[in-house]
Amino acid sequence: MRYLNQLEPDALIARFAEHPPIDFRVLEAAGTPAFVAPFDLLTTADAEVRDKVVHAPGYRWWGRLLRWRTAFVGTTVSEYALFPRGAEPAPLATALRDQLGRGQRLLIVKDIPQASPLFDAATGEWCKRFAEACDAAGFLLLEGQALAYVPIDFASEDDYLARLSSGRRKDIRRKLRKRDEVAVESVRCGDASFADDAVVDAYYALYENVYAQSEIHFDKLSRGFFAAVLRDAGNGGVVFVYRHQGDMIGWNLCFAVDGKLIDKYVGFAYPQAREQNLYFTSWFHNLAWAREHGLTHYVAGWTDPQIKAYLGAQFTLTRHAIYLRNPLLRMLARRLGKFFESDSQWAAHEQA
Repeated sequence: MRYLNQLEPDALIARFAEHPPIDFRVLEAAGTPAFVAPFDLLTTADAEVRDKVVHAPGYRWWGRLLRWRTAFVGTTVSEYALFPRGAEPAPLATALRDQLGRGQRLLIVKDIPQASPLFDAATGEWCKRFAEACDAAGFLLLEGQALAYVPIDFASEDDYLARLSSGRRKDIRRKLRKRDEVAVESVRCGDASFADDAVVDAYYALYENVYAQSEIHFDKLSRGFFAAVLRDAGNGGVVFVYRHQGDMIGWNLCFAVDGKLIDKYVGFAYPQAREQNLYFTSWFHNLAWAREHGLTHYVAGWTDPQIKAYLGAQFTLTRHAIYLRNPLLRMLARRLGKFFESDSQWAAHEQA
């Protein structure tokens, strides 16, 4: 049975359990996927706060004190926290606190939807009740990340671009001129080419390029994870492969599930991907693919909200429910919580 809040195929959740990110330990609590991993407390802090702390005197010596072994409810391959269908919010919140929150200094129930347009009203109401139950059970509720999405309610690329400002339209069209130099191929997961270890190595190398240049390093997925996903013909995944002068300069793994195109992973070759404006090309390729296949939404993920807003995305917020085992730290966290909430600007974003 699919979990509540699940957008991704079942197979992707299963591969996460079989091949967890490096240094992660996957487990289950109260019928809910969870994991334990090292966590830097500055990971979700406001950028200005993080910069000040990192550059404080002696950080290289005492900074390790900010890295805790932490329990998380959820996965890093699902957009939202996943909960067992039929569970009652209050008993579940208490069970998660008791089973996980008392075994680690910190417990985070990550990515609880807030009235997400990607679910029905009943699911939204359940998540609201669960967040309230977490609050009653001693958790601190913090604003989570902004998930980018695009409703596929436009008739053409020109129709979509017409909703943006004239300045953005001009800039985007200029960048899209490069796409004529790039060949795009759609390769289904399970394709025979992925049986070749050298092919998987090439894809993983481009994923590592993207991971290395990311500002936040948390969940590095293993080569084994990608090999299992790419070789699974039953997960419904499609890889859009971008080639320039015959060389692969990028790839993008997506899943079409329940009428939505879920954008999950990318790999880029640098500097070629930047020189070819591949981010822009892949964004509009995905929108076109979703429209041509009759889908209702393109779900673009959590990262890089600035560029996604520029490209016309809308945003929906989540909450994180945080439980600190130490009661004094719980009190302190309530005073400092505002410094870890920085994505609300994107939820209020209006196209201009």
